[in-house]
Amino acid sequence: MKIMIVDDEVIIRNGLCTVIDWKELGLDLIPPAASAEEALERIPDEKPNILLTDIRMTGMDGIELMKEVKRMLPDTEVIILSGFDDFAYVQQALRGGVTDYLLKTSRPEEIIKAALKAKQNILDKRELLKQELRQRNELNRQTLMKLLNGGKEDASADELNTINEWLRKQDGQSNDDGEFSMRVVIVSASGWGDKRFEGLLIGAVDNIMSELLTCMTLPDKERLIVVLREEAGASDEASLAREMKRIGQILKCETFAALGRSVGGCEQLSASFAEADRIYSFKGLIGSSGLFSSEHLKSRTGGRTLCSEQEEAELSALLMSNDATGLRHWTNQTVRAQVEDPAATPSTLQAYLHSVVIAGHRWLERTRTGESAGELGAQSAVVYDWGGRPEDEVFRSLSAIMAAYHQSVDRSRFAYIRKATDYIREHLDQPLSLQQVAGFVHSNPNHFSEVFKRETGMTYLEFVTQERMRKAAELLHGTPIKVADIANRVGYADIKYFTQQFKKHTGKTPSEYRQSPKEAER
Repeated sequence: MKIMIVDDEVIIRNGLCTVIDWKELGLDLIPPAASAEEALERIPDEKPNILLTDIRMTGMDGIELMKEVKRMLPDTEVIILSGFDDFAYVQQALRGGVTDYLLKTSRPEEIIKAALKAKQNILDKRELLKQELRQRNELNRQTLMKLLNGGKEDASADELNTINEWLRKQDGQSNDDGEFSMRVVIVSASGWGDKRFEGLLIGAVDNIMSELLTCMTLPDKERLIVVLREEAGASDEASLAREMKRIGQILKCETFAALGRSVGGCEQLSASFAEADRIYSFKGLIGSSGLFSSEHLKSRTGGRTLCSEQEEAELSALLMSNDATGLRHWTNQTVRAQVEDPAATPSTLQAYLHSVVIAGHRWLERTRTGESAGELGAQSAVVYDWGGRPEDEVFRSLSAIMAAYHQSVDRSRFAYIRKATDYIREHLDQPLSLQQVAGFVHSNPNHFSEVFKRETGMTYLEFVTQERMRKAAELLHGTPIKVADIANRVGYADIKYFTQQFKKHTGKTPSEYRQSPKEAER
């Protein structure tokens, strides 16, 4: 904060400069002026915040100087210093908005108090302006959010004019009728590593965009909503792409920008925002950096939404084997294939990710671990969020399912028998020799056979046959699948042999069983 002393008496002028330690008061002392005329010449360039001036000087007096200074710099604080206790001068000074009126006979501490009072007045004005600016910006943000979300009916005419007028007053070309076009761009930035710096990074992008473009900005969590005034050579797609690349080079980061359509006024901003928001939702699918418009979404008609039977079988085998490395590889490969599908959309990808996790839950329920689907579901929800990789989220959910199963099994007395019975149920469509299953649970076949019968109450072959018949009964009552296909699904290549075995266990042929009431099942 700067102070200038004006006095035509050299002794007074120099005395005021040396008697008081202005720097200690937080004030920078500008070289003093010997006359009002000299002061007026220097003030436009030196812009003092506080003026300490004599009243009676040769030429222009202090009252006239004060009026000129107030005209040029309205916020300047003026302290009048006079050798005359003249009430008329005091009245003029007070009417002119003087901060204080002191006699030259005043003690240094009185002059110091007057200077500090002037300094505080300036600080108070600045704080008031900051508060008013914050309030105005907050009102503008609220109005802007109303417009972007389609609430133009809730915005007053004054609020609409605030934004229109702000953009209209910016440098640039407007149409002859005073109207102009605008569009919404949603921007995010990455590349500074630590997530704690995300706010700083988007703030830096905000600052640079405000300098480069005629726009209003609205920080929105991890992204920046920008309302651009369209100008030739500045806000077309090619120009904006260059500016976004330039910002990335300046800040050493990657920027992703979704460009909404051009609209004719504030009342239509919601349409531009909706389009930009939709494009932004494709971040990661269409790329992680660059400028994107609706043209980039034309081929996005939708990808797969369901996990296939083969994928579900592969997943079940991995979950059963407790192979975290294999599960990670399978998840990465399977999910990445859907992410890279040129037809995928956020909604179809979300549905597919959900179906993979649901497949894991179905497997967990089939193995009868006792886990509640609701309890584990709260831990395994997949959120489509491009703050990270979707395959990481899916792996996290599937790992929780795999851990729940194996923790439950490991608590039982003969955990390997439990794993064996679950393995059998998951592989009924394949040959299931005792040696094969004993090998899966790392047990000697003879020992395995003895413990299996003791724990299940059935021989190994009886258990496998029972499970195959149970599965066949479920398919007959629950699906329209042909009997021959059901036979294959439960491990029988010969349909005649399957029919004999099924009638032996249920008292009905497969066709008769399908036509019987479901209550008869058992």
